[in-house]
Amino acid sequence: METQIPASELILNSDGSIYHLHLLPEDIANTIIFVGDQDRVHEVSKYFDKIEIKKHKREFFTHTGYVGNKRISVLSTGIGTDNIDICMNEIDALVNVDLTSREIKKNHTALNIIRIGTSGSLQSNIPVDSVVISEQGLGLDSVMHFYNRQGNTELEQSIKAQLGYEFLYPYIENGSTDLINQLNPNYIKGITATCCGFYAPQGRFLKAKGISDDLINKLTNLNVGGKKVTNFEMETAAIYGLAGVLGHQAVSVNCIMANRIDNVFSKNPTKIIDDTIKDVLASL
Repeated sequence: METQIPASELILNSDGSIYHLHLLPEDIANTIIFVGDQDRVHEVSKYFDKIEIKKHKREFFTHTGYVGNKRISVLSTGIGTDNIDICMNEIDALVNVDLTSREIKKNHTALNIIRIGTSGSLQSNIPVDSVVISEQGLGLDSVMHFYNRQGNTELEQSIKAQLGYEFLYPYIENGSTDLINQLNPNYIKGITATCCGFYAPQGRFLKAKGISDDLINKLTNLNVGGKKVTNFEMETAAIYGLAGVLGHQAVSVNCIMANRIDNVFSKNPTKIIDDTIKDVLASL
């Protein structure tokens, strides 16, 4: 007999939908685009040929529809790996748990998850308004340390030693080669660092002082198995890590808004995001 997942762990709303996302299994496609900003959901779905479903709860907005004959969902995750922890577990439950019996399904469904997000460059040769596909995500947050994962211990220890922060335990996760190969081959490929905040955790200070003013330099010069870190943001590594432990395919597409080495910001961020959305939809 299958073991039921308790009501305290798999929380459902009164209509049977999953707790935070407020979605039913039939509400999502097997291809899901993640965006952070809830307003960006419409910026993706406006290119759908048909929209079937529009739902939201809190910051989690979902539109599901069709581009040609392909069914696609777009979901706003909000900011940060804590929200990714919610989104990844709940979309997995929608397809791999029977919400009525609360039992894990015998046949696993693998989802294709494509993040389209904004990011900052950590290298002078990666300019604003370029696009980086994350071959790997370097986690500087803590989410994946709460999961049973297969890590590259030697590489992760090397990264920790180079960064030199006692409180950081970096982890490295891979994107889906299959999904990467579907996307524009002209995009830059690299390693994306995922930070646990926008200000001090990304070496950015307004009034509050941080414990170190050398983070940007350390990340820029970090040796990750012979490669450099190309950019950083706040979601990718957790998406990759949770895709791995839950059995899904994931890729992160990063629109470079800022270059933190040259201290410049895009003069037309809306255009690069819109161009990337259209390009990704065409690739899918």
